Amino acid sequence: MLEVKDVEKSFGGLKAVAGCTLSVQEGTITGLIGPNGAGKTTLFNIITGFLKPDKGEISFNGKRIDGLAPHQIYARKIYRTFQITREFAQMTVLENLMIMPYQQIGERIWNTWFRPKAVLMQEKEIKEKALEVLEFVELIELKDEYAGSLSGGQKKLLEIARSLMADPKLVLLDEPGAGINKTLMKKLVTKIEMLREERNITFLLIEHDMDLVMSLCNPVIVMSEGKKLAEGLPDEIKRNPQVLEAYLGGQYR
Repeated sequence: MLEVKDVEKSFGGLKAVAGCTLSVQEGTITGLIGPNGAGKTTLFNIITGFLKPDKGEISFNGKRIDGLAPHQIYARKIYRTFQITREFAQMTVLENLMIMPYQQIGERIWNTWFRPKAVLMQEKEIKEKALEVLEFVELIELKDEYAGSLSGGQKKLLEIARSLMADPKLVLLDEPGAGINKTLMKKLVTKIEMLREERNITFLLIEHDMDLVMSLCNPVIVMSEGKKLAEGLPDEIKRNPQVLEAYLGGQYR
């Protein structure tokens, strides 16, 4: 589904991504691990158009996407979350979902004058879908709360809910487990697995919680110094001496 080939990105004299080549297969939950500074988030930013690669190619479903703007990549059904959630804090939980669908009729001001019924009908449909999504992620009781008042874990679930409003094919998750308690972590993992199984949504996630990665992801890709170091099944990654030494601290020996 996603092909990254020989991608490079430098910031001054620092090469953050150095000839990285990797792929993500449709229908998988692929983990991307590595130490801080390995280039993982920079690679996410390149894939989603926030940064332009200095070199290399990125393809999604056989079509080049490197060089496209973020909104164009979003339109290709690729959605990403951030390590620090970026909800619209002064909007309600429900409003945060309703704003997500791409190219709504009401976004063009003349439609509110000349096509008010169409605008209202689409808004009603979007609201119904948003309520269904909130039921799925178990945030329905908080639909009228300001998003900024949610806990860290609830904001992570809100990110998943927002992604569903975009009908994504691929979701890039940047540390979904960071800063949330074990109860909400289990709920988040369950929702991700359900979305893969029931809706065939593919996930690529950056995560430092190795227990989460090893239980949820298959395969696991390891980045080091801006490029892929290893890839394999969780058990294979556990036994890889280079990975154990550099990234897992020997906890699986």
